Amino acid sequence: MPLHYYLQRGKNINNYDITDEQWKRLEPLLPPENTGKKGRPRKDNRMMLNGMLWMNHSGAQWRQLPKRYGP
Repeated sequence: MPLHYYLQRGKNINNYDITDEQWKRLEPLLPPENTGKKGRPRKDNRMMLNGMLWMNHSGAQWRQLPKRYGP
């Protein structure tokens, strides 16, 4: 299924974050956050996806990314 199928506009239109319902559908499609391998731990998949969606919708530069989406 295309990504837009999973990300139909929901209640969080103003800040572009995905809803809990959308996350339930997307989470199985993403790689696991904890693989047990050594090295730098992965970031939270949902936070990263929300940050990418915010960037896509806002058209802002990466340095303007709000702190709530992490570094």
